[in-house]
Amino acid sequence: MAGLVRKIALLGMGTVGSGVYNIIEKQKEEMPFKVGAELEIVKVLVRNKAKYAEVVPADKLTDQWADVIGDDSIDMVVEVMGGIEPARTYIKEALQKGKHVVTANKDLMAMHGHELLDIAGQKHCDLLFEAAVAGGIPIIRPLKQCLAGNNITEVMGIINGTTNFILTKMKEEGMDFGEALQLATDLGYAEADPTADVEGYDAGRKLAIMASIAFHTPVTFDDVYTEGITKITAKDMRYAKELGCTIKLLGIARNTDTGIEVKVHPTLIPESHPLASVNDAFNAVFVHGDAVDDAMFYGRGAGSLPTGSAVVGDIMDVARNMLFGANGRIGCSCYKDTPIKGIGDTTSSYYIRMKLEDRAGTLAALAGVFGSNDVSISVLLQKAKIGDAAEIVLVTHAVEEKRLRDAITVLTSMSMVEEICSIIRVYELGNH
Repeated sequence: MAGLVRKIALLGMGTVGSGVYNIIEKQKEEMPFKVGAELEIVKVLVRNKAKYAEVVPADKLTDQWADVIGDDSIDMVVEVMGGIEPARTYIKEALQKGKHVVTANKDLMAMHGHELLDIAGQKHCDLLFEAAVAGGIPIIRPLKQCLAGNNITEVMGIINGTTNFILTKMKEEGMDFGEALQLATDLGYAEADPTADVEGYDAGRKLAIMASIAFHTPVTFDDVYTEGITKITAKDMRYAKELGCTIKLLGIARNTDTGIEVKVHPTLIPESHPLASVNDAFNAVFVHGDAVDDAMFYGRGAGSLPTGSAVVGDIMDVARNMLFGANGRIGCSCYKDTPIKGIGDTTSSYYIRMKLEDRAGTLAALAGVFGSNDVSISVLLQKAKIGDAAEIVLVTHAVEEKRLRDAITVLTSMSMVEEICSIIRVYELGNH
């Protein structure tokens, strides 16, 4: 052990990269006791060396990939640049040269993870990506190792802190979406372009990664149905509360008898469910397995140090594996090819808010349209009048989505329906 050094190249020195750098520097003296070797960052690849001249020693900074891939002394490449290219090319080249890789890149792993894991397997290299899903919350390792003895039937959670912060403010302070988004932007929770967060794309990428591992079947981002929170209103929040629920943007992956469901969308979730109390920018992942029953993982899903924590945990795992010659022991776990269902074939209950003409017979006509499409109404509330219209809130029993869509298509063509304001899926307790 004495004098053993694992040499690391860090690709990127942004929010996550700086967190990784700081954690390793801070724990430098403890690492030999924790992993059996020193961990030394010997190269930091950045676009602009001058920008980091006061943070990273000059001899470690480079703006040339050749300085990394051409250095045979580098054991491990840590990619925290983000984006698909050049990250994909760099990781492929590193693995092909026998270098182990740690990445936090959810976009890349959600689209090309299986290709990269195959290369890692062929080269007996580690490719670890704990930070790609829930930042500082451990979920990849638990799914691959701690819960491996389970037949997992559901993985769901709040896996985007920006949208959870926005929905929390809408619920607790009565803000509308635009006002809450502006606050999230002002506080640094939302990017200047928040599209990936508020439209559900970020959560969809994370869900694809988790579903692949949990259900042992390749799932990519293109397989995930995504729907964002931009149409949620403060009024929907109030009505959800009256129904004993709150609204969260959930990523839901289920392994059913007829195939895998992977979808991200706003969801009414009962206040009694543990995820209902996950607020602000916190994340949580809820797993149901046949042996463990229910387990929940909760914490900060983003940020420099929380995400850096997950990356460094992976780096330490690689270093331990190197000490015992055990790299590549847990690779791609996708040995099945379970079909993935389209959103129309999934089943849910639905919250629907609409404006109807306030005259006799409209509710009977509404019930008739739903009935002819096998949509059964569980709850119907008539709210305040808005002009000449009556506002109706209803909740359906569980129904195939394509049947509900057929009913909605008919309703939108009827003169008695002034507007269908909101359609939000409802999560039912016990639905695994």
